[in-house]
Amino acid sequence: MSERNIRVEPIDRRAVEDQEVEIVERKGIGHPDSICDGVAESVAGALAREYLDRVGKVLHFNTDETQLVAGEAAPAFGGGEIVDPIYLLIVGRATKHYEGQTIPAERIALTAAREYIEEAIPQLEYGEDVIVDVRLGEGSGDLQDVFGEDEVAVPMANDTSFGVGHAPLSETEQIVLEAERRLNGEFAAENPYLGPDVKIMGKREADQIDVTVAAAMVDEYVPDLDAYADAVESVREFVAEVASEHTDREVTVHVNTADDYESGSIYLTVTGTSAEQGDDGSVGRGNRANGLITPNRSMSMEATSGKNPVNHIGKIYNLLSTEIAEEVVAEVDGIRDLRVRLLSQIGRPIDQPHVADVHVVTEEGVALSDVQADIEAIVDAELANVTEITRSVIEGELTTF
Repeated sequence: MSERNIRVEPIDRRAVEDQEVEIVERKGIGHPDSICDGVAESVAGALAREYLDRVGKVLHFNTDETQLVAGEAAPAFGGGEIVDPIYLLIVGRATKHYEGQTIPAERIALTAAREYIEEAIPQLEYGEDVIVDVRLGEGSGDLQDVFGEDEVAVPMANDTSFGVGHAPLSETEQIVLEAERRLNGEFAAENPYLGPDVKIMGKREADQIDVTVAAAMVDEYVPDLDAYADAVESVREFVAEVASEHTDREVTVHVNTADDYESGSIYLTVTGTSAEQGDDGSVGRGNRANGLITPNRSMSMEATSGKNPVNHIGKIYNLLSTEIAEEVVAEVDGIRDLRVRLLSQIGRPIDQPHVADVHVVTEEGVALSDVQADIEAIVDAELANVTEITRSVIEGELTTF
């Protein structure tokens, strides 16, 4: 019997797949909020690895307050120009001095940001189309003490907070997540007119799914309005094909619904992101740790990207609760819907949450008592192995948005 406080009970609602209305959103990697998430997490990973290389352990830092101020652009068929650059400010805390060593945290951050932006949004010319600044203060003395100077097997929680995860993904969730990833993967690789700022909203009413896509087109690869219309139709057809792989329900796909061809108002960009023209961004304002925004589900408002992966509950418990939910559904038969909530208490070992609360909807004919012991065993084992989350994050094996 585990000494951890693990609770398993019936969920207080119908399974999401059985609800009449479902809403799901994903902001693609080129969305201003996702740019902030991606840069913040890239910087966090770089700092963690540098600390390990230099001193053998991850020191106190957080970069989860990164902000983006939109620029101004003049897109045009065949190629326009950036008028005023995007401004990105990396904000947070970092240990810059340790046992006589000086660690160039801000230089590390700038290098990581440049590498991420060049990979994720190749049309953005670093230093010209986007200006990156960094302001990393020293960490709070109190929190540095909680973080701990001595090597310990299990770190202490840095905060009293919680994380939430769920599984399995509904059909609408799968469509929204997979469509954006594949648009920004295989589709964009073959069709460079599609920029990385792809936002997808899924709505299901009963058995009718509507998918609305906002897809930024890169003007350099779009010679005229006819080519733009063809690009929009190609995106629509691709998303419809992706959706058909995940559902037998009726699916309707809409792309760039604000376009007005008669007036010439279309979603044409120079760089493939709305950040070039009026859309600001911030860490934690977009996708949750599982890559989706899901108002039909419980969600934590904590930003996951940029937080320290050793003891910051806003990162660890959001990732771990998602991993637990997925593991339970994969290993235990008879579960239709599952929610995991992990609550920490500051200064308490992170493998000993204040409560691990699991809510379950079972399949018809399956009683909670039939699966409860198996669920508790998996939760207990995942918590016992919580530090594996830290390793996976530092090595870039887990996505935070």
